[in-house]
Amino acid sequence: MSRRLPLSSKLGFGVGQVGEGITGVIFGTFTLFFYNQVLGVSASLSAVALAVAMVFDAVSDPLAGSISDRLAHKWGRRLPMMAGSALPLAVSVIALFNPPSDMPEVFYFGWLMVFAVLARLFLTLYHVPHLALGAEMAHDYTDRTRVFSYSQAFSTLATAGFPFLMYSFIFPTPEDGTHGLLNAAGYPQMSGIAAAAIVVTIALCVWSTKKEVPYLPTWQPEHERLGVGRLWREVRQALSSKSYRMLLFGMIIILLVLGVEATFIVYLYVHFWELPTEWMRWLGPTMLMGLPISVIMIPHLTKLFDKQKLLIGMGLVVQINMNILLILRLFTDVLPENGDPLLFVLFLCSSFLSGLMSPAMLVNFNSMFADVADELEFKAGVRQEGIIYSARSFCSKTAGGLATILGGVALDLIGFPRGAEVGSIDPEMIYHLGLIAGPPVMAIGIASMSFFLFYELSRERMTEIGEVLTQRRGMADVEGETSAGA
Repeated sequence: MSRRLPLSSKLGFGVGQVGEGITGVIFGTFTLFFYNQVLGVSASLSAVALAVAMVFDAVSDPLAGSISDRLAHKWGRRLPMMAGSALPLAVSVIALFNPPSDMPEVFYFGWLMVFAVLARLFLTLYHVPHLALGAEMAHDYTDRTRVFSYSQAFSTLATAGFPFLMYSFIFPTPEDGTHGLLNAAGYPQMSGIAAAAIVVTIALCVWSTKKEVPYLPTWQPEHERLGVGRLWREVRQALSSKSYRMLLFGMIIILLVLGVEATFIVYLYVHFWELPTEWMRWLGPTMLMGLPISVIMIPHLTKLFDKQKLLIGMGLVVQINMNILLILRLFTDVLPENGDPLLFVLFLCSSFLSGLMSPAMLVNFNSMFADVADELEFKAGVRQEGIIYSARSFCSKTAGGLATILGGVALDLIGFPRGAEVGSIDPEMIYHLGLIAGPPVMAIGIASMSFFLFYELSRERMTEIGEVLTQRRGMADVEGETSAGA
């Protein structure tokens, strides 16, 4: 029978997601808006700089995964890289929002690109081993879902709680009535708070999971010099799984859609919906209200339904929920006017449903990737969690980079002004902003669910694979003891 993880290890693994979640908020919510609307850098240039950073980041993913898979250290294969990434990541985030003042646009473009590349690189050195650690720590079909439930819970806590704190204490609406996010002085403070949280939570994760090292599965491959040939062979071996390919293809399209929406979301809140920061700050906490239900719900749902069916069902709900208010505003007159408290209530309801469904969907996603690791060990006798999650990360970041470029270029194509006050933009331009941010991305996101119909690792199949792997590992332990006795 597989060992059940102690609660302290699950909590420790989950806490490690806080720093990553905050970094995601930094890039997804604040960075483009800061450089475009506060510093006055072209949206296209800002988007290109962020996309270049994501490409560099994506290329480094398989490298980080391969090194992590083959690392031999007393702390195991994952923890050394995780620990070493914390401080450089924090410093890069601070630098990102502290550029010299009164510099030309091209300088800010270069500054953004350099420190975005560095921040993304150090995030990769943490992100890939951390995901792989979660797949290694739990061996049971359902317990894997529990492990990633804790991770997703803390991730959602960070992605909802950090903006709430920033909107409440760093970016409140000033006395002159301008929007709080146009306050340039708040961004350095925000970066310092984020950096401190990153260092503390990564350190807690490493310390809390260190005791699991003796129980982690091991793989002792023949020594081979790191190179393009080795990386390509390991990635190709992972891609031999049809289920893995279908997960990746579907995920690429979903994250492309989410990336485009993330690029527009602050612009929509500020200019399309005209939400003050005093309203915006409550969207995150409302999302958190759905989180405990989501975390409790997903392991039980995994017992009742195959992960494939859960992913498709929850994915459809998430896609519709993210866009339904925008669609209704664009094509009907049923919604209340901007500024009406009832509209705020509708946003709170949407945020609650998002907090209920999105974490559960992402937990299920990561658990399915962990099942692929067992399938590859069953077929090829290798443990490649690092490569599996690095290729996943590579695809997601490539999609994110493309989404950032598309979003930034779209803003410039419609001539969206820089540093514009709320209510000062031509209504037709505001309508066009909603039109490109809503219907097309919703349709594409719903269509992407079709890839998951071809995922083959059902509960019954994973039970068969688990029994064979347990038998193999038991035989390997006996052979090792016999060799040692001889």
